[in-house]
Amino acid sequence: MSDLPPWHTVSSRILGDYYIFRLRQEVRVSPRSGRSLNFYVLEATDWINIIPITTAGEIVMVRQFRHGTGELTLEVPGGMVDPNEDPGEAARRELLEETGYTADHILPLGSVTPNPAFLTNRCHTFLALNATPAGSQDLGEGEDIRVELVPAASVAEYIADGRISHALVIAAFYFYQMYQAKGHA
Repeated sequence: MSDLPPWHTVSSRILGDYYIFRLRQEVRVSPRSGRSLNFYVLEATDWINIIPITTAGEIVMVRQFRHGTGELTLEVPGGMVDPNEDPGEAARRELLEETGYTADHILPLGSVTPNPAFLTNRCHTFLALNATPAGSQDLGEGEDIRVELVPAASVAEYIADGRISHALVIAAFYFYQMYQAKGHA
């Protein structure tokens, strides 16, 4: 248990409401100095990542353009959890929408706080076993996604050489590695 006290919130107000987040200004008092300081927080919905594995041992991944970096990235399927939606159901939905695949079993692997310095959400990671094609993609207006099958044995190399660089995807593969270390397939 830490003896570090929390900061007291003096005021909180929404500065902007955007499709995927709300920007909030917090005025908080430092317990150490007693000074009031401004902080900016992005209220974001929870996200999911799902690692779909085919019976042939391939990972179903997606390549897409990311506006933040202005680059194409290689990632696992993922997306936002809709209001009142269970993260596991969001994982199943995103898998089908982004890839056209379904899976026999979807298992939770863990969750992380993407950046607790200014984000309020969590990113939940799931594993999809025996992923198989079930139809075509159902992409949203702002999505252009190409499906790629990557041998599971190549993932560590792809992370090491930067072909996979998305931090939350790397965290997802860490959860998968821990799952395997416990003796699961």
